[in-house]
Amino acid sequence: MKNYYNILNIDENATNDEIKKSFRKLSMKYHPDKNNGDDQKFKEINEAYEILGDTEQRKTYDFKRNVG
Repeated sequence: MKNYYNILNIDENATNDEIKKSFRKLSMKYHPDKNNGDDQKFKEINEAYEILGDTEQRKTYDFKRNVG
């Protein structure tokens, strides 16, 4: 299972604002249309934000991480 917290460089106790801030910073850095961006890394960042940025999906993800 991918560690979305590591992908976004945030702590597991990060607030929604911290998640959003990190996502925006990293997506600007790795955007494929900017400064020789990294398409694969950009997709990975988006995937992490889709999960951690949604409260219900984040709860499910955290539960699966702790159980599995």
